[in-house]
Amino acid sequence: MSIHIPRPVDPALHPLATGNYRIATPAIEAFYELVVRCLRYRIMGALIFGPSRIGKTRAIEYVRLLLARNFPKMTSYHAQCEHKPRHAEGPFFANLLEAVGDPDPNAGSNPSKRMRLALRIREAAARAGSGTVMLFCDEAQRYNENEYEWLRDVHDALDRQQIKLFTFLVGQQELLSQKTGLQVAGKTQIVARLMVEELSFYGIRNAEDVATCLDGYDRTAWPEGSAWSFTRFYVPQAFDAGYRLVSDADLLWHAFEAAHHKANLPGQLEIPMESFARVVEIVLKESELRDAPGYSPDQALWAYAVHHCGYVQSRHATGRVLVAAA
Repeated sequence: MSIHIPRPVDPALHPLATGNYRIATPAIEAFYELVVRCLRYRIMGALIFGPSRIGKTRAIEYVRLLLARNFPKMTSYHAQCEHKPRHAEGPFFANLLEAVGDPDPNAGSNPSKRMRLALRIREAAARAGSGTVMLFCDEAQRYNENEYEWLRDVHDALDRQQIKLFTFLVGQQELLSQKTGLQVAGKTQIVARLMVEELSFYGIRNAEDVATCLDGYDRTAWPEGSAWSFTRFYVPQAFDAGYRLVSDADLLWHAFEAAHHKANLPGQLEIPMESFARVVEIVLKESELRDAPGYSPDQALWAYAVHHCGYVQSRHATGRVLVAAA
């Protein structure tokens, strides 16, 4: 017999309904560990590179949330590097000023923008009570040599004011080629400051990775500190009777495998976080109407969700071959 269990908040406000949540993948955990290692050993710059649409932007947001929780006195920023037909100093500094919350990033001359950027970062560091600041530059393969030099200038200006800026360049595989090109050209000062460590970012590669991510839905509570995990919020009767999403890890992996092979996609299966999250959201929202003690999503529902998550369509659209690293 189905029993109605009142939920603690309006379902329309749930992070799964708003999309305002992040679940860790093994690659995101490796990204966070890299950042912490750089902080510990005072390595000022690192590259994080991988195929487009594999979840790097979501990873930055998740890592920043973790940093805010675990290092509350440290300041972090997320700059979205823009595609520009002309690499000019003004737009470069305006972009960074926007990232640090300047109210009028395009105002003033180039020297005044430089000074204002340092001032904004210094003010934020003082408010937070730490001289450590982290800058995540998303789509950083769009930078050219001049922009890396300007970024190095920002480091130097802040260093003179006893503020340590750690820069994480996040982007596509071209980032690695840029590093090699700078090394060949003898631009070691850029490499030594901004590109010391490297991390190859990847999607969800096997059923074990799927289980790690599904476990996040089973364990993450909202409201925080409550007994309402994401899974329990949508299927409380099934959850209270023992159902967990993680038990369907093999079902979900095989559903993606079947879609991958049916569409004749090249390369090994590697699931982008965006596609994965959409599948789980579809399954939980559909299951909400079917919730009962003993309920669990069947294989047909997982296959339906994979079909509607956009994975095959996005792979066809990009023509991209995802090759898992050895």
